[in-house]
Amino acid sequence: MTPPSSPVAAVTHADPYPYYAELVARRPIHRDEALGLWVAAGAAAVTATLTSEVARVRPPAEPVPRALLGSAAGEIFRQLVRMNDGAAHLRLKPGVAATVATLDPARVATQAGASARRLAEELEPAADVERLSQFGFRLPVDVVASLLRVDPGALPSVAAWTGDFVRGLAPGSAPEQVERGKAAADELARLFGALLGRAELDATVANTIGYLSQAYEATAGLIGNTLVALGRHPDLGRRLAAETGLLAAVVREVVRHDAPVQNTRRFLAGDGVVAGQPMREGDAVLVVLAAANRDPSVNPAPERFDPLRRERRAYTFGVGAHACPGEALATAIAHAGVSQLLAVGVEPERLIERVAYRPSANTRVPVFGSAGDASS
Repeated sequence: MTPPSSPVAAVTHADPYPYYAELVARRPIHRDEALGLWVAAGAAAVTATLTSEVARVRPPAEPVPRALLGSAAGEIFRQLVRMNDGAAHLRLKPGVAATVATLDPARVATQAGASARRLAEELEPAADVERLSQFGFRLPVDVVASLLRVDPGALPSVAAWTGDFVRGLAPGSAPEQVERGKAAADELARLFGALLGRAELDATVANTIGYLSQAYEATAGLIGNTLVALGRHPDLGRRLAAETGLLAAVVREVVRHDAPVQNTRRFLAGDGVVAGQPMREGDAVLVVLAAANRDPSVNPAPERFDPLRRERRAYTFGVGAHACPGEALATAIAHAGVSQLLAVGVEPERLIERVAYRPSANTRVPVFGSAGDASS
């Protein structure tokens, strides 16, 4: 198999992991002149980059993508805690983390199970792989929106708006996708402003919408990649009914072994040394989380898929000040989704006969039975 042409192309490659292993072993931190980026791949380099005081989540000269300026989408983006550093981040993150922390695990599991059953009945995903992809994208939005007490009748619209909003934010989005994203942001802002009793699009409204957008692709990817793992390890599928907790362990290992979020970026706000490399203000670093997950210095025999792995280190949800607080929520939703899909007759071993990956520079989301874009 031809290896990926770059760390960005690796995200949707059929098997990027030998390539990532080579980066970790030989080029854990290096400059990729073709991309015009530094690339951090080893666990130590990834940790150093994500915890560097000089590396920022956005280019200092462009805190909001220019295409979004003057729109509700731009205002949401501006106030997202994950897109802010320094004082703004310190002010916003405790509230966001506290909201996630107050989602009682039992309540999350109950809602995730109920949403998965309802969507499986509505979509019949075992009968059509396109509807299987729809299930993966709709489930996280349905669960999170339901936990936020959105009216059940509005859930399909919220899922569609979230999909448009996410695609409008993606690097390289076409102009028409950006415009649909802006229109979706208007609808989401109106809905959650009314739901939360806010007269304006403030940080609470913006970060509530942020819960949906963060869950949308990443959790769909986790559901799909878990199905791929079960298809490639049929022995695990046969053991699920007899071994309580095994599916949850499989999902946690998928987070590491075949990460739904493969990379992120950091931008230098000044000259400095990052992961031992002198960098200049304006430099950008591609942080390859999926490669760090396969670093043998933190996960021995990293190529082995081992749900019972001890002392697992996964970088998928980040480290440092910007580590995502939603890991438990995402894994609970994925667990419920995969469990329901198996219950209604989805067969992972047949799914992997034809699997491609949805076009993306960051997230690894399987598309079963087709190489097309199954994003809604």
